[in-house]
Amino acid sequence: MTLDPGSAAIIQLAWARRLGLDDDAFSSALASGDRIVRADESVRTVEFVRLFGSSALIGPQWIIEAADGIPDEEMAQHVTLLTLTRSHGGHGLGAAALFFADDLPLQQPPKEMTVSHGNPEAIELEGRCPPDDVNEVGLSDLENRYTIVKELNGRRVPLACGAYTEWEGLLAHLGVLVDPEWRRRGLGSLAASIAAHEALAAGLTLQWRTDVSNTGSLALARKLGLSTGGIQTSVHLG
Repeated sequence: MTLDPGSAAIIQLAWARRLGLDDDAFSSALASGDRIVRADESVRTVEFVRLFGSSALIGPQWIIEAADGIPDEEMAQHVTLLTLTRSHGGHGLGAAALFFADDLPLQQPPKEMTVSHGNPEAIELEGRCPPDDVNEVGLSDLENRYTIVKELNGRRVPLACGAYTEWEGLLAHLGVLVDPEWRRRGLGSLAASIAAHEALAAGLTLQWRTDVSNTGSLALARKLGLSTGGIQTSVHLG
């Protein structure tokens, strides 16, 4: 779906505040064509973010100087940040694609399903999923959880959870986790749709962030109707 220009401005505002920048940093950078930089010697994570044609680099002064003159297309590649930070113990946090939406089609479940808002179901679901999936989604950091549960052998079993947390009171940062035994049945997109529409009803713009190598998550974002908006590349300093 097409993202409204006003929504793009909201997204850039939220990210500017998240990165400790001036509210108009991204819009000003787009007009000038310059990269936004913020030198901070105390940060332990170097971040490069590109949103709707504007880019920002946050980190110690030495990384800003080292990156000067390197095109954004190269800076967005994880290997570039790893190379620049190698002598400072840089190790990978990866590159993540950023998707956004200010409206989405409502998905109707094929039959009546129960949705729980409780934490125990979400915690149980994490225990049924691979650690890598659990760590990437981070349900424990997403405050609003909507878990699809099914009655099996006399007990309520969590199958999938869609969740979000608020960023700067403007964005709903989404995540979805599905029991491996119940994947490829549409439960991930249904759980995501439930969480997304709860967030939209709260007046938030949707954000989906996923590792660029996670083909399943990338496909789900596109299936939901989210629009590509940028990339975030991060490296932790040793």
